[in-house]
Amino acid sequence: MSLSHERSSGIYLVAASAVLWSTAGLFVRMADMDVWSMVGWRSTFTFLALGAFLLLRNRFARQKSSTSFGLPGAAGCLVSAIAAMTYIASLRWTTVANVMTIYATLPFVVAGIAWMCMRDRVTYRFVISGCAAFVGVLISVGAAVSQQDMLGIFAAFVMTAGCATQIVIAKRFPDMDTTLMTALAALICLCVALPLMRFEIPAPTQIIACALYGVFTTALGYILLLEGSRRINAGEAGLISMLDVILGPVWVWLFYNEVISPIVLTGGAIVIMSVSWYLAGNRRAATVP
Repeated sequence: MSLSHERSSGIYLVAASAVLWSTAGLFVRMADMDVWSMVGWRSTFTFLALGAFLLLRNRFARQKSSTSFGLPGAAGCLVSAIAAMTYIASLRWTTVANVMTIYATLPFVVAGIAWMCMRDRVTYRFVISGCAAFVGVLISVGAAVSQQDMLGIFAAFVMTAGCATQIVIAKRFPDMDTTLMTALAALICLCVALPLMRFEIPAPTQIIACALYGVFTTALGYILLLEGSRRINAGEAGLISMLDVILGPVWVWLFYNEVISPIVLTGGAIVIMSVSWYLAGNRRAATVP
């Protein structure tokens, strides 16, 4: 495969994963279940889908994988499970636009955690764009109209921090089997949700929503991102993944008429522009001592 063709396929794969991930809020609205039932059923389908993928990967692999797991993998599982549960909770408790605005700050949270834990260099561009994004988040949070909104925003912050920590762990231990980590995280979510969820068979529409969320949004979206991000640089992958942030509120607006308030729209636009400017920066920016 030529270099240009590989890069093009990588862009398409990452874009497809972003489109799939953007449907999370839509399927949460479609299921209309309590948080723990949603966590339980979604995690069941995610675990089954990723488990099947792992079995097929190991069966048809031409050579034995050199991936590892160990304590870093266990820590990643725990963090990933917390992020997954708080993501669903945030989508139930506040608007998708609020959640996506918080989630859009992920590159800054990743860079901040990597700086604290791994002493990765932080650029002046990061500081400027991060401050601008923080202003955008404050504007959006100021539009919260209820205690449940605030709780959902807090859950979105926890989710974003969890996703960022998971990324840093994977970066620190590049040989770790991240697919296995995601599958086991889904199993942890299921085990946590079982004693708390409702013991009843959901309606067919709810089962379909959970299946679509677990198989396509989470499992397939993750696999496409993993394959695509290996073929393009991190900056391109980050910019393309912003489709998730933009499309997420659009789906619920189209299908459920969940209107985005002008304040949230303004704050979200500031965050997205800040992230885009940061990720588009060249690598020769001066660094903060």
